[in-house]
Amino acid sequence: MGKIVSIHSFRGGTGKSNTTANIASLVAMEGKRVGVVDTDIQSPGIHVLFGLNEESMGHTLNEFLRNECSIGDVALQIGENVGNEPGRKKLKDKYLWLIPSSINLREITDILKNSYDPNILNAGLQTLIKEKELDYLFIDTHPGLNEETLLSITISDILIIILRPDQQDFQGTAVTVDIARALDVPNMVLAVNKALSRYDPDQIREEIEKTYDVKVAGVMPLTEDLVENQSKDIFSLREPDHPWSKAVKEIAETIIEFD
Repeated sequence: MGKIVSIHSFRGGTGKSNTTANIASLVAMEGKRVGVVDTDIQSPGIHVLFGLNEESMGHTLNEFLRNECSIGDVALQIGENVGNEPGRKKLKDKYLWLIPSSINLREITDILKNSYDPNILNAGLQTLIKEKELDYLFIDTHPGLNEETLLSITISDILIIILRPDQQDFQGTAVTVDIARALDVPNMVLAVNKALSRYDPDQIREEIEKTYDVKVAGVMPLTEDLVENQSKDIFSLREPDHPWSKAVKEIAETIIEFD
């Protein structure tokens, strides 16, 4: 049975979706069968990193949650979209599926107004794992804590909590770690993003691990190169030797090591 990996942050702006897309792609590069679900229904965006727009997405998670299609109808094989430019690592022959959320305003408003049954989402994720024979299913969660997020954490085999070296993030992460422990999440790691270059990443790792008593899987530096990329593609495939990419690869390797 494939593992469910939820990637979460207590606050927005941590680079969660970008990190999720890059980790999932690197795991797929290792020959794993990988799915990515965008459950950040209020502000979806991970599809952009995989070269999709509203017209090319077809069915969406929103439709599945309204029982208008099957979860298999939503799943898009996106390896063809990723890393196929000259000189970049390619996912063309790899197994990578995306279950996108709608970016249509009416669809988003409908979900916000009427909500959805989290049990339908859970059943759909389990079906997806079986139908696609996934090794890993990555869930890009909505920041903060709500019923849907708690469900994602509850069903996770692995939880990655992303935080910045910031006091507000520190406090929110403490709450999330406590909740994950109360829910008996089997495996939990932290990933630090946007660390200033003047700070020693090893020292950051040591201090945060000591604070939360949780392994830090990677410390990703704050870099203008990533900002300049403007979510055009999967940065770690285009720039595999970049310090940010190396940190993300460390996180991906940690996920695989849980096997």
